[in-house]
Amino acid sequence: MKKEDKYDLIFKALGDSRRREILDLLKERGRTTGELAEHFKLIDRCTVMQHLRVLEKADLVIVKREGRLRWNYINPLPIKELHDRWIGSYADGAVDLLARMKREIEEY
Repeated sequence: MKKEDKYDLIFKALGDSRRREILDLLKERGRTTGELAEHFKLIDRCTVMQHLRVLEKADLVIVKREGRLRWNYINPLPIKELHDRWIGSYADGAVDLLARMKREIEEY
């Protein structure tokens, strides 16, 4: 898969608030699909599973099966790649600005 296609999948996955909420839950700890479905009162288990498939296709969720249980874990690496590509260089500039401000303050 081309890198740009991969980014499209990631942005599509992150574009839905329920999928971001799923990732927030998985950031705390791995959860079964049933646990995730119980969290969302207004959507059914099938819809939760569809959201998990989108996240899995974007490589944002890693799935491990234990018998009948499906354990879901966050994979933060694709988000870090996005950060490194589009945000990191801007953050470096901000840190440089703060360092320059500190030097100027100390010179007074």
